[in-house]
Amino acid sequence: MSFKRHLLKTLFLATVGLALTPVFGQSDYPSRPIKLVVPFPPGGTSDVMGRIMAEELGKLLKQPVVVDNIGGAGGIVGTDRAIKMPADGYTLIQSGVGQNAVAHGLDPKLKYNSMTDLVHLTQMHSGPNVLVVHPSMPFKTVKDIVDYAKKNPGKLDYGFTHAASGHMAMELFKQTTGIFLTGIPYRGGGPLLNDLLAGTVPMIFINQDAALPHIKAGKIRPIAVSSLQRNALYPEVPTVAESGYKDFQALSWSGLSVAKGTPQPIVDKLESAMVQVLQSDAVRQRLTSVGFVVPTLGGKAYTSFVKDEIDTWSRVIKTAGIQPQ
Repeated sequence: MSFKRHLLKTLFLATVGLALTPVFGQSDYPSRPIKLVVPFPPGGTSDVMGRIMAEELGKLLKQPVVVDNIGGAGGIVGTDRAIKMPADGYTLIQSGVGQNAVAHGLDPKLKYNSMTDLVHLTQMHSGPNVLVVHPSMPFKTVKDIVDYAKKNPGKLDYGFTHAASGHMAMELFKQTTGIFLTGIPYRGGGPLLNDLLAGTVPMIFINQDAALPHIKAGKIRPIAVSSLQRNALYPEVPTVAESGYKDFQALSWSGLSVAKGTPQPIVDKLESAMVQVLQSDAVRQRLTSVGFVVPTLGGKAYTSFVKDEIDTWSRVIKTAGIQPQ
Protein backbone atom coordinates (compact mmCIF):
# COMPACT_ATOMS: atom_id res chain seq x y z
CA MET A 1 0.00 0.00 0.00
CA SER A 2 1.36 3.40 -0.99
CA PHE A 3 2.02 5.99 1.68
CA LYS A 4 -0.73 8.21 0.24
CA ARG A 5 -3.35 5.44 0.35
CA HIS A 6 -2.26 4.48 3.86
CA LEU A 7 -2.61 8.10 5.00
CA LEU A 8 -6.10 8.43 3.47
CA LYS A 9 -7.22 5.19 5.11
CA THR A 10 -5.91 6.35 8.49
CA LEU A 11 -7.70 9.69 8.18
CA PHE A 12 -10.95 7.96 7.15
CA LEU A 13 -10.89 5.61 10.13
CA ALA A 14 -10.09 8.45 12.49
CA THR A 15 -13.00 10.49 11.10
CA VAL A 16 -15.41 7.56 11.48
CA GLY A 17 -14.17 7.04 15.03
CA LEU A 18 -14.78 10.67 15.93
CA ALA A 19 -18.24 10.59 14.39
CA LEU A 20 -19.24 7.48 16.29
CA THR A 21 -17.84 8.47 19.67
CA PRO A 22 -20.71 10.84 20.66
CA VAL A 23 -23.28 8.28 19.51
CA PHE A 24 -21.82 5.58 21.73
CA GLY A 25 -21.45 8.11 24.56
CA GLN A 26 -25.08 9.09 24.30
CA SER A 27 -26.53 5.62 23.87
CA ASP A 28 -25.27 4.46 27.25
CA TYR A 29 -26.32 7.69 29.00
CA PRO A 30 -26.26 7.96 31.92
CA SER A 31 -23.19 5.98 32.86
CA ARG A 32 -22.40 7.90 36.05
CA PRO A 33 -24.22 10.00 38.69
CA ILE A 34 -26.08 13.13 37.60
CA LYS A 35 -26.09 16.48 39.39
CA LEU A 36 -29.29 18.49 39.81
CA VAL A 37 -28.53 22.12 40.63
CA VAL A 38 -31.22 23.63 42.84
CA PRO A 39 -30.40 27.36 42.89
CA PHE A 40 -31.76 27.89 46.40
CA PRO A 41 -30.67 26.89 49.92
CA PRO A 42 -31.87 23.62 51.47
CA GLY A 43 -35.23 23.42 53.18
CA GLY A 44 -37.52 25.53 51.02
CA THR A 45 -40.18 24.48 48.52
CA SER A 46 -37.72 24.53 45.61
CA ASP A 47 -35.32 22.27 47.47
CA VAL A 48 -38.06 19.82 48.45
CA MET A 49 -39.34 19.73 44.87
CA GLY A 50 -35.84 19.14 43.52
CA ARG A 51 -35.21 16.26 45.91
CA ILE A 52 -38.50 14.56 45.03
CA MET A 53 -37.66 14.72 41.33
CA ALA A 54 -34.05 13.67 41.87
CA GLU A 55 -35.12 10.56 43.77
CA GLU A 56 -37.70 9.46 41.21
CA LEU A 57 -35.59 10.35 38.16
CA GLY A 58 -32.67 8.40 39.61
CA LYS A 59 -34.85 5.29 39.86
CA LEU A 60 -35.81 5.53 36.19
CA LEU A 61 -32.34 6.32 34.87
CA LYS A 62 -30.67 3.79 37.18
CA GLN A 63 -28.08 6.33 38.28
CA PRO A 64 -28.07 8.55 41.38
CA VAL A 65 -29.32 12.09 40.81
CA VAL A 66 -27.63 14.22 43.46
CA VAL A 67 -29.04 17.61 44.48
CA ASP A 68 -26.49 20.44 44.63
CA ASN A 69 -27.86 23.53 46.38
CA ILE A 70 -26.24 26.71 45.02
CA GLY A 71 -28.19 29.61 46.50
CA GLY A 72 -27.87 33.35 46.03
CA ALA A 73 -29.64 36.33 44.44
CA GLY A 74 -33.02 34.63 44.21
CA GLY A 75 -31.76 31.70 42.17
CA ILE A 76 -29.61 33.69 39.76
CA VAL A 77 -26.21 32.65 41.13
CA GLY A 78 -26.89 28.92 40.94
CA THR A 79 -28.53 29.15 37.52
CA ASP A 80 -25.64 31.13 36.04
CA ARG A 81 -23.10 28.71 37.46
CA ALA A 82 -25.00 25.64 36.24
CA ILE A 83 -25.35 26.98 32.70
CA LYS A 84 -21.54 27.27 32.52
CA MET A 85 -21.01 23.60 33.43
CA PRO A 86 -20.44 21.07 30.61
CA ALA A 87 -23.58 20.55 28.50
CA ASP A 88 -23.35 16.78 28.61
CA GLY A 89 -26.54 15.81 30.42
CA TYR A 90 -24.79 15.28 33.74
CA THR A 91 -25.87 18.68 35.08
CA LEU A 92 -29.60 19.29 35.35
CA ILE A 93 -30.91 22.73 36.28
CA GLN A 94 -34.04 23.46 38.26
CA SER A 95 -35.72 26.40 36.54
CA GLY A 96 -38.44 28.51 38.10
CA VAL A 97 -40.49 31.68 38.09
CA GLY A 98 -37.97 33.81 40.01
CA GLN A 99 -34.71 33.01 38.28
CA ASN A 100 -36.14 32.34 34.82
CA ALA A 101 -38.94 34.89 34.44
CA VAL A 102 -39.00 37.61 37.09
CA ALA A 103 -35.21 38.02 36.92
CA HIS A 104 -35.42 39.13 33.28
CA GLY A 105 -37.81 41.92 34.18
CA LEU A 106 -35.63 43.09 37.07
CA ASP A 107 -32.32 43.04 35.20
CA PRO A 108 -32.21 43.61 31.43
CA LYS A 109 -28.48 42.79 31.60
CA LEU A 110 -28.96 39.42 33.30
CA LYS A 111 -25.91 37.18 32.80
CA TYR A 112 -27.97 34.49 31.06
CA ASN A 113 -30.97 34.28 28.78
CA SER A 114 -33.57 31.74 29.88
CA MET A 115 -34.75 31.24 26.29
CA THR A 116 -31.41 30.85 24.52
CA ASP A 117 -29.00 29.49 27.15
CA LEU A 118 -31.29 26.73 28.38
CA VAL A 119 -33.19 23.80 26.91
CA HIS A 120 -36.41 23.36 28.88
CA LEU A 121 -37.43 19.74 29.46
CA THR A 122 -40.71 19.96 31.34
CA GLN A 123 -42.56 21.91 33.97
CA MET A 124 -42.59 20.07 37.31
CA HIS A 125 -45.29 21.90 39.23
CA SER A 126 -47.28 25.05 39.59
CA GLY A 127 -49.19 26.46 42.51
CA PRO A 128 -51.26 29.56 43.10
CA ASN A 129 -50.71 32.28 45.59
CA VAL A 130 -53.61 32.93 47.94
CA LEU A 131 -54.78 36.43 48.79
CA VAL A 132 -55.26 36.30 52.56
CA VAL A 133 -56.16 38.80 55.26
CA HIS A 134 -55.92 38.85 59.03
CA PRO A 135 -59.29 37.84 60.59
CA SER A 136 -59.61 41.29 62.18
CA MET A 137 -60.07 42.80 58.73
CA PRO A 138 -63.67 43.14 57.48
CA PHE A 139 -62.95 41.94 53.93
CA LYS A 140 -64.61 38.73 52.70
CA THR A 141 -64.29 39.13 48.92
CA VAL A 142 -62.08 40.69 46.28
CA LYS A 143 -64.84 43.26 45.69
CA ASP A 144 -64.68 44.26 49.36
CA ILE A 145 -60.95 44.98 49.07
CA VAL A 146 -61.20 46.82 45.75
CA ASP A 147 -64.13 48.96 46.88
CA TYR A 148 -62.37 49.95 50.11
CA ALA A 149 -59.07 50.69 48.35
CA LYS A 150 -60.75 52.89 45.73
CA LYS A 151 -62.51 54.90 48.42
CA ASN A 152 -59.37 55.06 50.59
CA PRO A 153 -56.35 55.11 48.26
CA GLY A 154 -53.08 54.29 50.01
CA LYS A 155 -54.71 53.56 53.38
CA LEU A 156 -54.69 49.75 53.03
CA ASP A 157 -51.30 48.09 53.60
CA TYR A 158 -49.88 44.82 52.37
CA GLY A 159 -46.63 42.99 53.05
CA PHE A 160 -44.20 41.54 50.53
CA THR A 161 -40.74 40.11 50.05
CA HIS A 162 -38.94 41.66 47.11
CA ALA A 163 -39.52 39.93 43.75
CA ALA A 164 -41.08 36.82 45.31
CA SER A 165 -44.09 35.27 43.58
CA GLY A 166 -46.40 36.82 46.19
CA HIS A 167 -44.96 40.25 45.47
CA MET A 168 -45.50 39.77 41.75
CA ALA A 169 -49.06 38.56 42.35
CA MET A 170 -49.84 41.69 44.38
CA GLU A 171 -48.36 44.02 41.76
CA LEU A 172 -50.44 42.34 39.07
CA PHE A 173 -53.49 42.56 41.34
CA LYS A 174 -52.99 46.30 41.87
CA GLN A 175 -52.50 46.93 38.16
CA THR A 176 -55.44 44.76 37.14
CA THR A 177 -57.90 46.24 39.64
CA GLY A 178 -56.60 49.82 39.38
CA ILE A 179 -56.13 50.30 43.12
CA PHE A 180 -53.39 51.97 45.15
CA LEU A 181 -52.11 50.07 48.18
CA THR A 182 -49.15 50.77 50.46
CA GLY A 183 -46.49 48.03 50.39
CA ILE A 184 -44.40 47.11 53.45
CA PRO A 185 -41.19 45.28 52.45
CA TYR A 186 -39.84 42.27 54.38
CA ARG A 187 -36.50 40.53 54.07
CA GLY A 188 -37.99 37.04 54.19
CA GLY A 189 -41.20 35.05 54.04
CA GLY A 190 -40.92 33.94 57.68
CA PRO A 191 -41.04 37.42 59.26
CA LEU A 192 -43.74 38.45 56.77
CA LEU A 193 -45.98 35.53 57.72
CA ASN A 194 -45.39 36.11 61.43
CA ASP A 195 -46.49 39.73 61.12
CA LEU A 196 -49.58 38.72 59.16
CA LEU A 197 -50.51 36.22 61.89
CA ALA A 198 -49.98 38.92 64.50
CA GLY A 199 -52.11 41.42 62.59
CA THR A 200 -49.21 43.84 62.11
CA VAL A 201 -49.70 43.63 58.35
CA PRO A 202 -53.29 43.11 57.21
CA MET A 203 -52.95 41.45 53.82
CA ILE A 204 -50.55 39.47 51.60
CA PHE A 205 -50.39 37.04 48.71
CA ILE A 206 -48.79 33.81 49.95
CA ASN A 207 -48.01 30.40 48.43
CA GLN A 208 -50.89 27.99 48.87
CA ASP A 209 -48.85 25.34 50.70
CA ALA A 210 -47.54 27.85 53.26
CA ALA A 211 -51.01 29.33 53.84
CA LEU A 212 -52.90 26.06 54.33
CA PRO A 213 -52.20 25.21 57.99
CA HIS A 214 -52.93 28.77 59.13
CA ILE A 215 -56.16 28.91 57.15
CA LYS A 216 -57.27 25.60 58.66
CA ALA A 217 -56.48 26.98 62.12
CA GLY A 218 -58.55 30.09 61.43
CA LYS A 219 -55.57 32.39 61.89
CA ILE A 220 -55.90 33.95 58.43
CA ARG A 221 -58.83 34.29 56.03
CA PRO A 222 -58.53 33.35 52.35
CA ILE A 223 -60.06 35.78 49.87
CA ALA A 224 -59.07 34.40 46.46
CA VAL A 225 -56.51 32.20 44.70
CA SER A 226 -54.38 33.44 41.82
CA SER A 227 -54.74 30.46 39.46
CA LEU A 228 -57.28 30.36 36.64
CA GLN A 229 -59.03 27.38 38.23
CA ARG A 230 -59.90 26.84 41.86
CA ASN A 231 -57.37 24.88 43.86
CA ALA A 232 -58.29 21.44 45.17
CA LEU A 233 -57.21 22.38 48.70
CA TYR A 234 -59.40 25.48 48.66
CA PRO A 235 -62.57 24.38 46.85
CA GLU A 236 -64.69 27.10 48.44
CA VAL A 237 -62.24 29.91 47.69
CA PRO A 238 -62.89 31.68 44.37
CA THR A 239 -60.20 32.70 41.92
CA VAL A 240 -59.35 36.34 41.27
CA ALA A 241 -60.40 35.67 37.68
CA GLU A 242 -63.90 34.59 38.62
CA SER A 243 -64.14 37.50 41.04
CA GLY A 244 -64.41 39.86 38.09
CA TYR A 245 -60.87 40.01 36.65
CA LYS A 246 -60.80 37.63 33.72
CA ASP A 247 -57.51 35.87 32.89
CA PHE A 248 -55.79 36.97 36.12
CA GLN A 249 -53.08 34.44 36.87
CA ALA A 250 -49.97 34.55 39.06
CA LEU A 251 -48.31 31.23 39.75
CA SER A 252 -45.34 29.86 41.59
CA TRP A 253 -43.75 27.20 39.38
CA SER A 254 -40.63 25.20 38.68
CA GLY A 255 -39.35 22.89 35.98
CA LEU A 256 -36.32 20.99 34.77
CA SER A 257 -33.88 22.32 32.20
CA VAL A 258 -30.38 21.69 30.85
CA ALA A 259 -27.75 23.94 29.30
CA LYS A 260 -27.92 24.73 25.60
CA GLY A 261 -25.73 22.35 23.62
CA THR A 262 -26.78 19.21 25.46
CA PRO A 263 -26.99 16.45 22.79
CA GLN A 264 -30.53 15.95 21.49
CA PRO A 265 -30.69 12.20 22.26
CA ILE A 266 -29.93 13.00 25.92
CA VAL A 267 -32.49 15.83 25.95
CA ASP A 268 -35.10 13.44 24.55
CA LYS A 269 -34.28 10.75 27.11
CA LEU A 270 -34.46 13.19 30.03
CA GLU A 271 -37.70 14.73 28.83
CA SER A 272 -39.32 11.32 28.41
CA ALA A 273 -38.12 10.22 31.85
CA MET A 274 -39.43 13.36 33.54
CA VAL A 275 -42.86 13.04 31.93
CA GLN A 276 -42.94 9.46 33.19
CA VAL A 277 -41.99 10.62 36.70
CA LEU A 278 -44.74 13.23 36.70
CA GLN A 279 -47.31 10.66 35.59
CA SER A 280 -46.50 8.48 38.59
CA ASP A 281 -49.43 8.17 41.00
CA ALA A 282 -47.07 8.42 43.98
CA VAL A 283 -45.51 11.69 42.80
CA ARG A 284 -48.83 13.23 41.79
CA GLN A 285 -50.39 12.36 45.13
CA ARG A 286 -47.41 13.77 47.01
CA LEU A 287 -47.61 17.10 45.20
CA THR A 288 -51.37 17.51 44.96
CA SER A 289 -51.70 16.81 48.69
CA VAL A 290 -50.19 20.25 49.33
CA GLY A 291 -52.11 22.01 46.57
CA PHE A 292 -49.69 21.83 43.65
CA VAL A 293 -50.87 21.21 40.10
CA VAL A 294 -48.74 18.67 38.24
CA PRO A 295 -48.52 19.28 34.49
CA THR A 296 -47.03 16.74 32.09
CA LEU A 297 -46.39 19.13 29.28
CA GLY A 298 -42.95 18.25 27.96
CA GLY A 299 -40.34 20.56 26.52
CA LYS A 300 -42.25 22.37 23.77
CA ALA A 301 -45.13 23.47 25.99
CA TYR A 302 -42.82 24.32 28.89
CA THR A 303 -40.63 26.49 26.67
CA SER A 304 -43.69 28.41 25.48
CA PHE A 305 -44.89 28.79 29.07
CA VAL A 306 -41.53 30.22 30.21
CA LYS A 307 -41.61 32.74 27.34
CA ASP A 308 -45.11 33.87 28.33
CA GLU A 309 -44.04 34.24 31.98
CA ILE A 310 -41.02 36.36 31.01
CA ASP A 311 -43.28 38.64 28.98
CA THR A 312 -45.89 38.92 31.75
CA TRP A 313 -43.55 39.71 34.63
CA SER A 314 -41.32 42.00 32.59
CA ARG A 315 -44.41 44.06 31.76
CA VAL A 316 -45.64 44.08 35.38
CA ILE A 317 -42.22 45.03 36.76
CA LYS A 318 -41.76 47.83 34.22
CA THR A 319 -45.22 49.24 34.96
CA ALA A 320 -44.63 49.10 38.71
CA GLY A 321 -41.12 50.56 38.44
CA ILE A 322 -39.62 47.77 40.56
CA GLN A 323 -35.83 47.87 40.78
CA PRO A 324 -33.41 45.04 41.64
CA GLN A 325 -32.08 45.04 45.19
